[in-house]
Amino acid sequence: MQRSSHRGSAAHRWGTVAALMLVGVMLAVLVPARKLKAQIPPTARDSCPLSAATFATWFQSGTVTLNGVVKPADSLNFPDIPNCTFYQWAEQMFLWMNSPAPATYGGGGGRIFDSPTFYDVSPIQPDGSRVFLSHSPEVLHILNLRAAQVGPHGLPVLMAASGKMFEVKLAPAGAKPLVRHVSGQLVQIAHARRAENGHLVLLDKTNTVINARHVETVKSKALLHAPVTSTIIATKFIIDGFPIFLDPSLSVIDAEQGQADNSVLEAQNGSLVYYVTMANDVYAYFATGQKDGAITATQFPTTAANLSSITTFASAHGKTFPDANALAVEVKSAWVEAAGLANLSSYITMTATIPTYDTSNPNTWTPNGQKTVQLALVGMHVVGSTGGTPGGHPEMIWATFEHVANAPRATYSYINTSGTTVPETQNTAGNWLFCANGSAGPFNSAHMQLSSPNIVSVSPFAISPSDTLRMEPWGIAGSNATSNTQVISTNNNVLGGLAAGDVRGNYVMTGATWTPFGAVPNGSNSVGTNLLTNTTMETYEQGGNCFECHLGTISMLGNSSGNGLSHVYGLLKPLF
Repeated sequence: MQRSSHRGSAAHRWGTVAALMLVGVMLAVLVPARKLKAQIPPTARDSCPLSAATFATWFQSGTVTLNGVVKPADSLNFPDIPNCTFYQWAEQMFLWMNSPAPATYGGGGGRIFDSPTFYDVSPIQPDGSRVFLSHSPEVLHILNLRAAQVGPHGLPVLMAASGKMFEVKLAPAGAKPLVRHVSGQLVQIAHARRAENGHLVLLDKTNTVINARHVETVKSKALLHAPVTSTIIATKFIIDGFPIFLDPSLSVIDAEQGQADNSVLEAQNGSLVYYVTMANDVYAYFATGQKDGAITATQFPTTAANLSSITTFASAHGKTFPDANALAVEVKSAWVEAAGLANLSSYITMTATIPTYDTSNPNTWTPNGQKTVQLALVGMHVVGSTGGTPGGHPEMIWATFEHVANAPRATYSYINTSGTTVPETQNTAGNWLFCANGSAGPFNSAHMQLSSPNIVSVSPFAISPSDTLRMEPWGIAGSNATSNTQVISTNNNVLGGLAAGDVRGNYVMTGATWTPFGAVPNGSNSVGTNLLTNTTMETYEQGGNCFECHLGTISMLGNSSGNGLSHVYGLLKPLF
């Protein structure tokens, strides 16, 4: 597989002040439009210090070099000190996976995520399973369209206008779309239309407006982030092309205009967004040994004893790990076609096979084959188990990264070097990949969805790029200046520490989340940046958190329904 190379000036060392200044300069050079607002305030207080000497130890050579190989974080001996060590762990893991693959990883000119150390996780097979796909220079990645985010019951999720998450099931064939009137009576919905203010209007058989009961807006944070075991399942009807969502009491769930499950995202350059899930060698051999009964652990590895059982099993099958202390790693990445990008040299790229569509009908695209193209990385989830006290983090640390030019950020605050809280006002001016220059919205409204095998428009839109806004700019409420500053500080130190021109310097960490002391995730106990989403993968489900969909269980793995902590683990077949 071929990769593009990115060359720049010679490597340099940096000081704390220089690092802060460098970030603003670097973004101005690398971001496609000069009007694009800098994504990382260079004057943020250094709330998560990272010395130049320590940063240099991340590199395999012990010295910061241009596009140099970074070692994985030592997940086994993770310091487990909230919150900065979690954010630094995430940054190091991202730099590691996107480093050029050295000979010990199989080399081949690609990056570590594309070396034999990682495996693709296949789409769901006809028998309902997934398989590990080995990486080799002769085998191309096969990417698919965005899949619907699923909740703890395996159903697509819907973020209501209130911010509450629901799971959605389609109404059975022949079911009557009955809604509860404010009087308590049931009325059958015959038609639907959109009012000038954007609100959905429901009509009965006589075309009279139905004064329907609506699900009460959730204002309490405690209720908004209630444990996912109590997730409400909504029923979806399609009436006159509009999706109507009803809760079990038959009250209307207010959703943002265009909000729909199975949504498909299109970039401003006309490319759809494609996805691939990967897992590292420790994950793959742990899963294989655990499923074959050779490994008895029921959680992802966090201790030396856990790791020893995996390395012993792998050794018996002729496999050694170049970096076993990375522990188990799962990655989901989002890509767009490279053609037409404003500044291709600022992206990590790869060659892969993607589906193609007949786009002659603006409301229905039909599949007509596939093609092999160069793709550019726009988003990446980095998820991994770690050690720590008392029992490590078998629930894994969940972190996410985006290209700096993806989308503008909603208003947020941070603390500057003088200790003053500074507001950063929403500004959509710029050459964004997922938002039109100067857009006033509507934001985060799906324009299309997958109705297998076709892509169909979502009323009132035709199939087209939507305007994306990052609602929680640093993975938590925008008003949380303290948390925002920690994440910004980590980015400043890492991106400022890279050699000028390092392509990895164009990717921003927007946060990381985990549970206290590795507790079983229940949707309400996540810490760190606990409203963490990626605009390329949870575009239309912003406002929730990872653990609302990745529900922890006592086993801390995944179940045979494709749910649980890992949505791929339970469906994966052993390597051999």
